[in-house]
Amino acid sequence: MDPQIAERVASILNWTPDAFARVIGGYTPAARYRVEAAAGKSAFVKIATNSETSSALRREAAAYQMVDVSFRPALIGFQDDETHPILVTEDLSGCFIAPPWHARTIESTLCLVERLHASQAALRPYRDIHGDKEAGWALVQRDPQPFLGLGIASHAWLSRALPELLAAEACCPTSGSASCHYDIRSDNLAFPEAGAKLIDWSEACLSNPRLDLGFWLPSLASEGGPVPEALLPDAPEIAAWVSGYFAARAGLPVIPHAPRVRQVQQRQLVTALAWAQRTLRLPTL
Repeated sequence: MDPQIAERVASILNWTPDAFARVIGGYTPAARYRVEAAAGKSAFVKIATNSETSSALRREAAAYQMVDVSFRPALIGFQDDETHPILVTEDLSGCFIAPPWHARTIESTLCLVERLHASQAALRPYRDIHGDKEAGWALVQRDPQPFLGLGIASHAWLSRALPELLAAEACCPTSGSASCHYDIRSDNLAFPEAGAKLIDWSEACLSNPRLDLGFWLPSLASEGGPVPEALLPDAPEIAAWVSGYFAARAGLPVIPHAPRVRQVQQRQLVTALAWAQRTLRLPTL
């Protein structure tokens, strides 16, 4: 770690780390560390490295101020900076135990998400955080080649299925008043003894709680969990919106500073599209 950054981290902690372990993972170039000192002290440190990660870290720090600590790691401190904002939180390493998924961890996650959606938090609306982009299948209709180039579905299938996907997708609101995380995945879920907690809050907003839950379900299914409709039945609009989100993005060029994103989106697309196919009774893929 850069000495100046290390000094800033120590000033946030009010103690000086004697070990800095780089944490591998994440889908952005933000730098992540687990820092330790004598007497069992430890913390998790996230450092922005460019304008995108700086903006994301500021959003995450704001969410930490608004969301109750029962849903997230404890906030130790945040220090803004023009190029390298730093967020320091409770160290939950060792608590990321899924996959494999078990009934207990799935139920714990569902309870966490249900409580989050019922909680009051002064988060910003979906549109402020995520913009006002066209829905996914509308983007695919305009330019189908990135989706078709994945080889998951044929042009004939898309021609037959697209009208129903577009109609269902249009029935799915992104607006809402529920506190939502919008990045629920196994690598963002910790299971300490006190109960499940979510990390990475940069996408958090007020929105449609069914859509927030629906975004997790294809990932869960791809990791050996139940099919999405087992946990969210009678949700054709959610299945269409979520599958469209991944269909419009999974086949795009690799993001240079986040090369793993497209691979993950492709895995989620496979299970999300199968969910939409079953729920909307679309032609077989």
